[in-house]
Amino acid sequence: MIKDTLKQLIIRDLEKLKQEIQAYQNEEKLWYIEKSILNSAGNLCLHLVGNLNTYIGAEFGKTGYIRNREDEFALKNVPRAELVNKIEKTIIMIENSFDMISEDQLNEKYPAEIMLKDATTGYFFMHLAMHLGYHLGQINYHRRLLDN
Repeated sequence: MIKDTLKQLIIRDLEKLKQEIQAYQNEEKLWYIEKSILNSAGNLCLHLVGNLNTYIGAEFGKTGYIRNREDEFALKNVPRAELVNKIEKTIIMIENSFDMISEDQLNEKYPAEIMLKDATTGYFFMHLAMHLGYHLGQINYHRRLLDN
């Protein structure tokens, strides 16, 4: 049950991420930073896609994804269509990867080394879902503040 709930919530928020990226009236503003806003919406989008593809796709979906976390924050001016494509591929990855995970695995220790020592997979997936929601809110605020 929790597996299906996590899957639905992550997909819901990825769909909302796609809507937020598409809602920018001026594509260039996806990459704006201003004053104490250190991360652009484009970079946060890349970060979220990289995060989920690393900790769910590579680990459970066996996708072979290799993360370049530095690029998630260093790349600039990635076309909106490419960001949307990355989000759509991440949604498919989530669907496929969660289909490969059992409820029992959620109660086991997350199999890779992470900063949350001894966290179960279920706990870590909740952390990932909340991380997604946190940055999604930042992107929404960024768009409303800077895309005018």
